[in-house]
Amino acid sequence: MTTDIQTGSTVPAWRRALSGPVGRNLGLVLALALIVIIGAATSGDSFTSVNNVLVILRQASIIGVLSIGMTFVIIGGGIDLSVGSVMGLASVVATLSVMQNFADRTHWVMMVVIALAVGIGAGLINGVVIAYGKVVAFMATLAMLVAARGLAEILAGRRTLTIDDRGFVKFLSGDFLGVDMLIWIFAFVAGAGWVLLNRTTFGRRTVALGGNREAARLAGINVKRHTMWLYAIAGLTAGIAAVMILGRTTAGTSTHGTLAELDAIAAVVVGGTLLAGGRGTITGTVFGVLIFATLSNVFVQNNLSSSVQNIAKGIIIVAAVLLQQRFARRDARS
Repeated sequence: MTTDIQTGSTVPAWRRALSGPVGRNLGLVLALALIVIIGAATSGDSFTSVNNVLVILRQASIIGVLSIGMTFVIIGGGIDLSVGSVMGLASVVATLSVMQNFADRTHWVMMVVIALAVGIGAGLINGVVIAYGKVVAFMATLAMLVAARGLAEILAGRRTLTIDDRGFVKFLSGDFLGVDMLIWIFAFVAGAGWVLLNRTTFGRRTVALGGNREAARLAGINVKRHTMWLYAIAGLTAGIAAVMILGRTTAGTSTHGTLAELDAIAAVVVGGTLLAGGRGTITGTVFGVLIFATLSNVFVQNNLSSSVQNIAKGIIIVAAVLLQQRFARRDARS
C-alpha cells in the first residue's frame, strides 16, 4: 500500500501494478486478443490454423526486428526515419556481384556480415551527426533516408539483384522445429533487446537519457557517445532486417524497406513507448508489432482493401498517443 500525494488516500499494490508497465502490457494483450476473436469470428478455422499463425509471425518478423532497434532510439529521446532506406541499401550492397563473388570464394555468411556492416555504418553516421554535429535527429535521419535510398538506386542501377548462392537462400527460407527461420531471428533479436534494456547498465542509461538528458549528463553518463551507440543499434537491426528480406525475396533492391520506418515507429508507439523518451518496453513493442500484423491478416482474410486497413491503423495510433498523454499527465500529478 502507498499513499496518493494529491488525495492522501492509500493506493493498493494491484492498482499500482496495473498503472505501470504490467497494466499497459495487459492492455496490449487484451487488444490483441480482441483482434484474434474478431478474426476467428469472421474468418473461421482458416484464421486460427497453425499455418496462419505462422504466416502472421513471419509477416511480423522483419518489421519486428526494425522495431526493436527503434525502441532503443525512441526511449533514448531520439527518432530514426532512415531505417527503411538503410535496410534497402544493405540489401543492395550485399547482393552486388562483387560481394556475391567474394561470398562464393569464402562462405555465404559474408553476405550477412556485409549487410550488418552497412547497417551499423549508416547508424554510426546518424549517431555522429546527431550527437557530435548537434543536428536534430529528425533532420539528420531524414537526410540519411534520402541519401541511402539514392545510393541504393545508383549501386543497383535501378535493377533487382538476384541472389545466386543457394546456401544463403536455403538457410533463411528454411525452418527449425517447424518454425520459419525468420521467426527465430525475430525472437532472438527481441530476447537480446529485452536483456540489453532491462538487465544491463546500457539499458538503464538509455532510460535515463530519454527521461532527462541534462540529469543523465550530470550523473556521469557520456551522453554523446551513448546517443551514437543507440543509432548504431538501430542500424544493426536494419542490417538484420535486410538479411531477412533477402532470404524471403531472394533478391536485393532499392525499394526494400520503403516506409518500413513508419510501421516500426507505429508499432513502438502502440507498444507503449513514449515518443518523448524515458519510458518503453521491448515486450510492449513486440505486442505492438503483433497487433498490426494480426490486424493486417484479418483484413486479408476478409478481402478488405488496404485503404480501410490504413484507416484502422491510423485510428489505433491516435488512440495509443492519447492514452500515452493520459498516462503522462497522471504520472506528472503523482
